[in-house]
Amino acid sequence: MSSPGNKKNISIIRKKFSLAMKRQPSQIQFNISTKRQRHLEGPRPREISIEIQRKTLPIHRVKKRLLMEIEKSETIILLGETGCGKTTQIPQYLLESKFNRDGIIGITQPRRVAAVTVANRVAVEMKTSTGQAVGYNVRFEDATSPLTKIKYLTDGMLLREAISDNLLKAYNYIILDEAHERTIHTDVLFGIVKEAQAKRKSHNYTPLKIIVMSATMDVDHFSKYFNDAPVIYIEGRQYPVEINQAIEPQDDYFHSCLVTIFQINKEAPPNHDILVFLTGQEEIETMAANIRAIAKDPLFTGPNIKVYPLYAALAASKQLEVFHSPPPNTRKVVLSTNIAETSVTISGIKYVVDSGMVKQRVHHPGTGLDVLKVHSISQAQAWQRAGRAGRESPGYCYRTYTKSEFDCMVKNTVPELLRSNLSSVTLQLLALKVNALTFDFLDKPPKDLILEAFDQLKQLGAIDNFDDAQLTVLGQKMALFPLDPRFSKVLLAAEKFGCVEEMLSIIALLSGESVFVNNIAKREEAAAAREKFSTSAGDHVTLLKIFRAYNSINTKHAWCYENFFNSRNLDYAKKVRKQLANICRRCDMRINSCNQDVDKVRKCLISGFFMNMAELQRDKKYLTVGSKQLVHIHPSSVLSGSLPQYVLFTELVQTSKCYMRYVTPIDPLWAEEITPKGLTISGFSQVD
Repeated sequence: MSSPGNKKNISIIRKKFSLAMKRQPSQIQFNISTKRQRHLEGPRPREISIEIQRKTLPIHRVKKRLLMEIEKSETIILLGETGCGKTTQIPQYLLESKFNRDGIIGITQPRRVAAVTVANRVAVEMKTSTGQAVGYNVRFEDATSPLTKIKYLTDGMLLREAISDNLLKAYNYIILDEAHERTIHTDVLFGIVKEAQAKRKSHNYTPLKIIVMSATMDVDHFSKYFNDAPVIYIEGRQYPVEINQAIEPQDDYFHSCLVTIFQINKEAPPNHDILVFLTGQEEIETMAANIRAIAKDPLFTGPNIKVYPLYAALAASKQLEVFHSPPPNTRKVVLSTNIAETSVTISGIKYVVDSGMVKQRVHHPGTGLDVLKVHSISQAQAWQRAGRAGRESPGYCYRTYTKSEFDCMVKNTVPELLRSNLSSVTLQLLALKVNALTFDFLDKPPKDLILEAFDQLKQLGAIDNFDDAQLTVLGQKMALFPLDPRFSKVLLAAEKFGCVEEMLSIIALLSGESVFVNNIAKREEAAAAREKFSTSAGDHVTLLKIFRAYNSINTKHAWCYENFFNSRNLDYAKKVRKQLANICRRCDMRINSCNQDVDKVRKCLISGFFMNMAELQRDKKYLTVGSKQLVHIHPSSVLSGSLPQYVLFTELVQTSKCYMRYVTPIDPLWAEEITPKGLTISGFSQVD
């Protein structure tokens, strides 16, 4: 792929077009960094047999040599260009060569959608059904059986398996795919599998072989970490991509993406589909609504458009729809978060529109608070996104940011481990009898982050002390839940408060994306519909009321549509709740209910979120407990406009202000009774 600046910049002058909307899209001018290619009409890629497809993959040409390298090495680092076939083919090669013996070949993916779609694809190639020889295991969904030999699973699921078997004896091969993404679970897995490999070797058990794969990563860094493992490079089948960058900085990346979509739609053939990178579900749903509204206008010109959202909380069946071909003479527009950056290949994509933004959670150890913030991507992410346009044929990438803005981006994404609250990781490591302070991380997180995690676990009652950090009985139970330790503590405390049924529902809803549909065209109707469920008891109880109503209705989809709720997210929460209830039963918990006494729910929340409390000051702003940070109630909260004296919140979001999301009013007497000894909500200093 050519980089910006390799060719002389040429400005593209595009004809203006008018569409009926409050803010008329205007043209955006772009710089081109590669020679502009003529748009060609033509059919979508012709279907060819799967066997021929497999044999034409670049990796097929080096199959024998690759297997020789794998056989003679304990660990290899495989740098395979996008489209070379590493994710789908290497597990099959290992199975066909019987390298795995009787063990399982495990392939980890950072994201659920990649694990599911790749497993389904490999099952088709092997002429079997998913769940037989090939399966997948993702959060709250296990499609495997005793016959499964190739198992795709998320990083988090393999980490949970390691808690019950730290030697990972079921596996003979572990393939860590998309290693460059450096999710928090991936970084922990590097150390877990490395240690499992060494222990199995020292005990003369069946060897565990490790393959670390990515399209782009610091190979020297990875090789050194894995005891100077050999590095293998496989060329890919990446077609040239023309990079177009905005000539002038754009004030509103969302609007710029919308304009660019319709500029492309006006000029490009209908069989050339578009992939748009946005930051989250709410943004994607709003963009989808705007596109559909514009496409219905009588003045609209160009091919028909069919919009497909793609984000992590989307139901699996809806995620898979993005891989289907649209109707004839219809352009597919996929609106995605960064989950489409790697592994997943969406057929027909010819254009990528890159907003240049991503939503990330950043933890501030000084304040002890997590902040969900939208900010610029890295240069590595920008190239990954651009590459999605060149998977099947030459493509085009439109960046809504300038060349100078690209140059100011950091080169590589900061590993999640270095910017996250480590309480969950520390808890999982302690369940493995490993201390995070001495754990062999690829990049060791700052010591203050680890110490803060220990402090939080101590306050939650998961450990007794720092010096000999052993999980308490409560801590062992907390580690069983695939949740933030604070949610685990709340759920385990719910039995004492008599509200397990209610907390299961609330935590399940908070584990996914928002259940509210933001319809700009019907904002007032949506607000009126939500008002029916709003309560002065706060957002958590409001969510509970919604979930109770949802479960009592037979025509769920129609009810959600009428009340502006996201039926997919509510259905997802229902499945999550079922899994959490099963874990509660394993902990011998009574699934009791407080019925209408929601004060018990509010008290129970304090048991895990006592550090997420705030007091109203004289200037009508809130000050958080402990960190003394000024915060505000989020406008989407049912408490927005009211000013309870004391509140509890689930998370902070930093936009123009620091906002509390999911807010519940609490009684200070409850807080003093329930919070750990030495921490009190009273006696705050006043802010004038």
